[in-house]
Amino acid sequence: MLWTLLKIVIFLALVTAGAYAVLFIMDNGGGLSVSFAGREFAFTPVEVLILLVVLLLVFWLALKAAGLLVATLKFLTGDETAISRFFDRSRERRGFAALTEGMMALASGDGKNAMTKARKAEKLLDRPELTRLINAQAAEMAGKPDEAETYYKRMLEDPRTRFVGVHGLMRQRLATGDTETALKLAEKAFALKPKHDGLLDSLFALQTAQKDWAGARITLGAKAKSPDMTRDVAMRRDAVLSYADAEAALERGETEAAKTAGLEANRLAPELIPAAALAARLHIQAGSPRAANRTITKAWKTAPHPALAAAFAAIHADETPDQRRKRFDALLTVHPDHPETKMLAAELALAAEDFPAARKAIGSLPETDPSIRSIAIMAAIERGQGADDSVVRGWLARALTAPRGPQWTCTNCGHVHSDWVPTCENCDAFDTLDWIDQPAPADSTSGAAAMLPLIVGMLEDSSKQPDPSPDVDDADVTEDSTPTEETEKQP
Repeated sequence: MLWTLLKIVIFLALVTAGAYAVLFIMDNGGGLSVSFAGREFAFTPVEVLILLVVLLLVFWLALKAAGLLVATLKFLTGDETAISRFFDRSRERRGFAALTEGMMALASGDGKNAMTKARKAEKLLDRPELTRLINAQAAEMAGKPDEAETYYKRMLEDPRTRFVGVHGLMRQRLATGDTETALKLAEKAFALKPKHDGLLDSLFALQTAQKDWAGARITLGAKAKSPDMTRDVAMRRDAVLSYADAEAALERGETEAAKTAGLEANRLAPELIPAAALAARLHIQAGSPRAANRTITKAWKTAPHPALAAAFAAIHADETPDQRRKRFDALLTVHPDHPETKMLAAELALAAEDFPAARKAIGSLPETDPSIRSIAIMAAIERGQGADDSVVRGWLARALTAPRGPQWTCTNCGHVHSDWVPTCENCDAFDTLDWIDQPAPADSTSGAAAMLPLIVGMLEDSSKQPDPSPDVDDADVTEDSTPTEETEKQP
């Protein structure tokens, strides 16, 4: 930059000097005479001006020739010159062209062509932060994970590409099912870029799948600062993690830690049924039945559930059936038309052997919203009221093909769980279990339906057969029950 400015200043100075020289000549006779080797040369002002321009041009050409000569000598000795820079620019243009073609091949899914172009770009360009990445991605697309891993490991050497290298190795371990190594790599990547949203999601999923609840809470804290996550979602996830921490502490026998985590889970998400049931159980263990009562009542107002009813019953485990019915009125009056409320009221009445009240409580639920549980309750009511065995068997037969009713079901993969868990046992998805109605199992419905006539018929036949007389031995009775002479003669 400075040398260019200096050349401009020199050029302007020479032009100014030439102009003053022409003016001087015109003011002193209008011409120029030059004596050389005994001869005199005379020039007009115009000729003098032309001569000056020619001399300037010759001088400029001489400078350029000298510069070219010096550059050629430096190029031959290996120094950086304009000539070397020209070849470097040409090489760089071809390298970027190959890189562009490789990226286009990657975008179109042509892994083999992408590898060819990526290798060409690597030879032409001295930009490893670009060429290593495209080589790794092209190798992955071409089905060469070992070669891709080599490039990802090379990227660890450069601070600019270290995160991308760690992230690429993590994805490779996930693809092969090596979740333990993937978790360690994700933690390293998190240390490099703690605000990367995609990495936070991957790290959180790995930690919850490995039941690393403490680490997952740290990751959730970082993710909660992102505008992509709402406060409600963050609190819900934190509640689930606290619940998981409490359950783990109970397994280790750490009662105080379990109580702290369990109550925190219930505070963050009062509608989380498992957390409410756990908090009630912890209150009962701590000798606080009123706190347990408040916890269950608050959760029941959100949605009635059998787990809440079981926890509410455990508050006073030694009460009589009548006392329990009276105490449960606080729950039964909240959602009186809810199926769970109706079945719970019927079960409480059955326990007290108040069968008319049980029938009134269950109402038409077995017909309008049948399930295995509601139909079984109806069968128990019929039995308690002295109905025929055929009526009871009919209800039990209907239960074989009835819907299973609400079950803890993963909304991600559809897997049904017997109990609520923080992560799905089938797909490892976090907090995806919901209380959803389930139909009868598809693999057993047809078989059960086919066996129903046989089962019911056999039961009915066996009920119609008279019981043999206990005073007569089977060996002394013939097919038509006719006594023999020996039998008649016996006293």
